[in-house]
Amino acid sequence: MHGVGKQVLGGESLLKDWLPALRDGVHQAGGPEVTNDAVAMAFYGDLFRPAGQMLAVGDPRFTAADLSPGLEQELLLEWWHEAARTDVGVAPPDGDSLARTPRSVQAALRALSRSKFFSGLALRALVFDLKQVSAYLTDPAVRAQARERVTALIDEDTQVVVGHSLGSVVAYEALGALPGHRVRALVTLGSPLGIRMIFDQLQPEPGGWPGRAELAWTNVADQGDVVSLVKDLRPRFGDRVRNALVHNGSHAHEATAYLTDRLTGQAIAEGLDAG
Repeated sequence: MHGVGKQVLGGESLLKDWLPALRDGVHQAGGPEVTNDAVAMAFYGDLFRPAGQMLAVGDPRFTAADLSPGLEQELLLEWWHEAARTDVGVAPPDGDSLARTPRSVQAALRALSRSKFFSGLALRALVFDLKQVSAYLTDPAVRAQARERVTALIDEDTQVVVGHSLGSVVAYEALGALPGHRVRALVTLGSPLGIRMIFDQLQPEPGGWPGRAELAWTNVADQGDVVSLVKDLRPRFGDRVRNALVHNGSHAHEATAYLTDRLTGQAIAEGLDAG
């Protein structure tokens, strides 16, 4: 399951990058060979693509004024705090900035646009990413359709589910709402699941275990990944979650960087080896 910002791509185009990276990670861990037909991408990015717009049009031209009070602005300010903590070039928000005013939203967007983590990401794209997270959590139709994309690909032969960024939230919820599934391993990469404002809105139950007791859940985060600002998920989901810190360099949140790491490969390989 991919993350935000993939609305103009598709499952096959994402797999073109993900498959080699996944194979590299599993190989690093000494795991089995992963064939093309053993992997499927649950693509849901099109749910956020404006209807009737051609690819050349691009994303809606959002501005700071389009970020709604509540979840969208709160998450933006959480990202600002984390970016300031991990990047000396980002000034931390002051007391006045915590007022959630239009001026503080603009200040947060300016600060993040200058950070190493969000460098090269246009302001409108950053706002669009925030609105995708909000849409998934607050729009029942979007949520249901995204989860259906996941559950449609899970059958009795599915051994491992991998979710990146927002995709980890979709994966967690889909597995939690799928009684009797036989998935052996859940691997979450760059996940925002531990952020309180996201955790509190999880369905069907915040903090519930997303499968059988035997399910192995490994959460992988980069220390500089602003999106996964809560690196250790155990306080939210219990001590059974295994948490790993990796080093993705300047690509802190990139899915392929996570997939090539040996610890990610090991978590995937363990699920494949279980049978």
